[in-house]
Amino acid sequence: MITRKQYPNHHVFETEIGGRTFTVETGKVAELANAECICRYGDTVVLTTCTCNPIPKAGIDYFPLTIEFEERMYSVGRIPGSFNRREGKPSERGILNSRIIDRPMRPLFDEELRNDTVVTCTVLATDNDNPVEIVASLGASIAIASSDVPWNGPVATTNVAYLDGKYIVNPSAEERDACQCFVCISSTFEKVVMIETEANEAPEDIVYNCIKVAHETNMEIVKFINEIVAKIGKPKFTFEKAAVNHDLLDDLINYGLGQIEYALDTDDKNVREERLTAARLDFKNQFVEKYGEEEFETHIEVCLYKMQKKVVKKWLLAGKRVDGRGMDDIRPLDAEVGVLPRVHGSGLFSRGQTQVLSICTLNTLSAAQKLDTIYPEDTKRYIHHYNFPSFSTGEARAARSTSRRELGHGALAEKALLPVIPPVEEFPYAIRVVSEVLSSNGSTSQGSICGSTLALMDAGVPIKRPVAGISCGLISDQETGAWRTFTDIQGVEDFHGEMDFKVAGTTEGITAIQMDLKNKGLTMEIIADALERCRKARLVILEEVMLKAIPEPRAEVSEFAPKMISMTIPVDKIREVIGSGGKTIQKICADTGAKVDIEDDGSVFISAVDAAAANAAKKMVDDICFVPEVGKLYYGKVVRILPIGAFVEIAPGHDGMVHLSKLENRRVEKVEDVLNLGDMTWVKFMGFDEKGRANFSRKDALKEMGENA
Repeated sequence: MITRKQYPNHHVFETEIGGRTFTVETGKVAELANAECICRYGDTVVLTTCTCNPIPKAGIDYFPLTIEFEERMYSVGRIPGSFNRREGKPSERGILNSRIIDRPMRPLFDEELRNDTVVTCTVLATDNDNPVEIVASLGASIAIASSDVPWNGPVATTNVAYLDGKYIVNPSAEERDACQCFVCISSTFEKVVMIETEANEAPEDIVYNCIKVAHETNMEIVKFINEIVAKIGKPKFTFEKAAVNHDLLDDLINYGLGQIEYALDTDDKNVREERLTAARLDFKNQFVEKYGEEEFETHIEVCLYKMQKKVVKKWLLAGKRVDGRGMDDIRPLDAEVGVLPRVHGSGLFSRGQTQVLSICTLNTLSAAQKLDTIYPEDTKRYIHHYNFPSFSTGEARAARSTSRRELGHGALAEKALLPVIPPVEEFPYAIRVVSEVLSSNGSTSQGSICGSTLALMDAGVPIKRPVAGISCGLISDQETGAWRTFTDIQGVEDFHGEMDFKVAGTTEGITAIQMDLKNKGLTMEIIADALERCRKARLVILEEVMLKAIPEPRAEVSEFAPKMISMTIPVDKIREVIGSGGKTIQKICADTGAKVDIEDDGSVFISAVDAAAANAAKKMVDDICFVPEVGKLYYGKVVRILPIGAFVEIAPGHDGMVHLSKLENRRVEKVEDVLNLGDMTWVKFMGFDEKGRANFSRKDALKEMGENA
């Protein structure tokens, strides 16, 4: 006898978000996980699980949280294009989605929790209009909140777009592409904890209102999640917090806090590190005998961190910065272009001890990146890569594969610059910019935006307007509620501060925002203040530094870049240009040395190492596609003579008959009385006959020319 499986813990919850039903189903699958849920929004379905190791991980000084965003090609009815025909590593967008989920959740965990925790979001189905990153984010929040893992959530995440004067919650793909501003906001019921923005030079007030609408929506979603937790939530487990030797910390503060203040009080990172190293050695000499070598080495790093944080927080709340700057002051700036030979464009941007070298490379459209993902985009014409080598921070560490952080910073710079990149019709190139971080002391992602703008302009890319980026920091006192924001954070302020609010844009408005937090969230007042600080600083960087280095894009691309020509031909002419078996187009390429790419809509892109070769290939395509206009005059060459008339070629491969009766405005006995082989003459196109042959009239051409003389 077979017994049908029962699901006593099965529950279904529903709410409405953006006018569409959002459904959460729990208690039916993944029974061995700490918690699970299947979230549905339209035809987008994501399974989210939360698992946690009951035993703390030894020998680490951080909370080991992992967010996995698993893309499945079956979710959009595709088979992976790889050789093995199965999913491999996550796509870049998949990694960015995992960061969107991770960043708002991580600060809400107890920093002294040491249990391995993994949240896995598996995309089961997606319709692209109902955003998969939102469904996964909400699923992750529901799973963690209802699990037994200690957490100070929940959070909710919402997209909002500004389009035609309206604020749209979780817009469709079409609305997102057309909007002026798009934000992805995560927040608790009280505060905003994560901001991602892409915009087409949107004013600060529109961005602010998008954030406000998203937060208000999130407040309702948090209420919904709390209702789920009240129904199915598990009691949170207790854990032993990571041990900190408070006796050692107290001794160090009493003995050496002045040394930490002295070490931090400089604008030079190298000097700071030297002073901190000297202080550490002195502390060891003073206290290693009291606490023992092992105990001292186990706790010294966390003690030093807490001492530095204490000093930085005290100073910033009092209006003092470690390098002596005012709260609105930007570190010394410098910008250069054309710093490398042979590359198509290069720019070097420095802000204090942060320095980024960006290099722009132009290529044919066939070099655009091909994408094989669950998302609608299948190619990417503008590519931005960001490299963060260990030497940039003075560390001796072997190079590894590209980190998620590097992918995230590259994507931020790409998003910031994309709104000013010219359309393919105006600039038919694939464009790749690589930002090499040479020195890092805070805000390298924003430095890469500035350096990349310089490189694009140096390469002759006719960008709409230059883009600059700047970051704003925050420090607050939880007891008094006091807070301060400050412009252009450096490394120590980022490490010990509470916020990295990165804003990129032009003189006209914002193009991208990314905000990371180390506290429990931001009020709308802090957000408004940060937006205004970044706006003022951005204008200073653009007008006083970048535009003085290069006031506008170069008039022409580099001599080492391929020369590109774009044109459009009638769709019914594509077959003729390609020729049987590709013979015609191959001959064009062989004769001119150019490369010719033809799209299905008749778009033709011609590239060559020099303009002459590209123009020669264009003329050959024009000749093939040439169609004479009835009634128009053409100047052609006599290529053949018959007793009944002459054939005149008006373009390569395009000739037609001038009948004997159409040679002159009088009777002509034979063609040679008027024209000979090789003569040049004016003719008027009279149309095609029933067999598709062109007919010309020299008589009508001469008459028209005489009347117009």
